[in-house]
Parts: sequence; C-alpha cells; structure tokens
Amino acid sequence: MLKIALLVFAIAALGGLVLASSVLRGRLAPWALSVLHALLGASGLGLLVVAMLQGAAPARAVAALAILAIAALGGFYLASVHLRGSIAPKAVVFVHAGVAVVGFLTLLSAVLAS
Repeated sequence: MLKIALLVFAIAALGGLVLASSVLRGRLAPWALSVLHALLGASGLGLLVVAMLQGAAPARAVAALAILAIAALGGFYLASVHLRGSIAPKAVVFVHAGVAVVGFLTLLSAVLAS
C-alpha cells in the first residue's frame, strides 16, 4: 500500500512541476491539470490513511502523512486562488512544493526501510 501511495504522489509531483512552471512564468495554470493534481494528492493521502488503519505503516509513514496533509492545506489555498482566476503567489507555490517534497522523501524513506 505504501509503495502505491508513493507512486501516486510521484505522478502528482510531475503534474505539480508543470503547474509550478506556469505560475513561475506568470500564467494561470491549466485547470484540468490542477484538478488531476489535487485528485492524485487526495488519493495518495487516502492510501496512506488506509495503510495506517491496517496497522502496517511504520512511524515514518505516519510522519509523511502529517507532512503531506500540511502540504495539502497549502494546496487548498492555491486552488482557492486559482478558482478566483488569479495567479498564485510564487512564495506559496514554493512553500507548498517544499513541504510536499519533504513529505514525499519521508514516505520514500519509510518504503525503503520496510
């Protein structure tokens, strides 16, 4: 389950790179890609929650879930900005991406350790 969550987050990260590149160029990100990115992130979080409920997750995976949930909060804010038709603040994009990368690497370390 953790490996699948890691794969889902990796795919979401690729979409996030495209979204961030749009924002950094001063353009509104593609809406369909934003929705897909959010759905993949939510799916990854859901998979992690299921792994926790099954009791098969190491402590690092629990930490990854917490970190990625914080990244999701930033993502909600970015989506709200996007819904208003505005370009997201670059600083918020960098913080969202940075927190997500830390969460991803934490989950990766949990998968590699198991």
